[in-house]
Amino acid sequence: MNRSTTDTRTEATALRAATAFATAAIATLAAAATPALAAEACSARSAATMTPVVELYTSEGCNSCPPADRWLSKLKAEPGVVALAYHVDYWDRLGWKDRFASAAFTARQAEQQASNGARFSYTPQVVVDGQDRKDWPGIALPLGKRPPSPVEVALTREGDRVSATVGAGAGAPKRLAAYWAVTEQGHVTAVKAGENRGATLQHDFVVRDYQAVPAWAPRAGAAQSLAFQLPARADATRPREVNLVVVDADSGRPVQALKIGC
Repeated sequence: MNRSTTDTRTEATALRAATAFATAAIATLAAAATPALAAEACSARSAATMTPVVELYTSEGCNSCPPADRWLSKLKAEPGVVALAYHVDYWDRLGWKDRFASAAFTARQAEQQASNGARFSYTPQVVVDGQDRKDWPGIALPLGKRPPSPVEVALTREGDRVSATVGAGAGAPKRLAAYWAVTEQGHVTAVKAGENRGATLQHDFVVRDYQAVPAWAPRAGAAQSLAFQLPARADATRPREVNLVVVDADSGRPVQALKIGC
């Protein structure tokens, strides 16, 4: 049986409509996927000057720590700063176990006394650019400019892998070392025991993973390659950053740092 002209036109119209719908659907899916892919691949490069590095040693069991936690949170307004909140575990035995505390952070605090000028471990302790700063409440924000750095750092993230290149120019230390630190923002804890019982504490820049990089002797014109595998996320909605801090292996002082937040 022959089809009429009307039937043919109807089929053509339906085909065009189906094609248009399919094209729109593909475009929508592509648009939805693009931000996710972009969030998994990004890069950053350090400035010519040294990046400020601010470390806080703190604990949810310490009633003098919340003001320092709040002070550190102000650094969210300074995207060029690498801020790190290490929760130590030696307060845990006094009534409240800090869920972010780690014996590794306690050990790091003790090890850093040799270079930062502190005579003993205490909380809250603020260390700025490798120097113990008991005067932290009076440190002017935003932090001032830093001197030029002989070390350049570049970071690239692809999925759960972060790679780095560290180049050393004239005046760089004879030996460099480094460490990776993964930080998270926006944590809230309702403390039910210990010195902060009844308080609701807010934490930013919480160090959730820490990995030291052994020392190496830099060579002019030859960048050092480093790699870091991101751990699985406990909470996919929690903003986090990967930080790389490069230090003088002999003095322990930072010489350059960089973070990436994609």
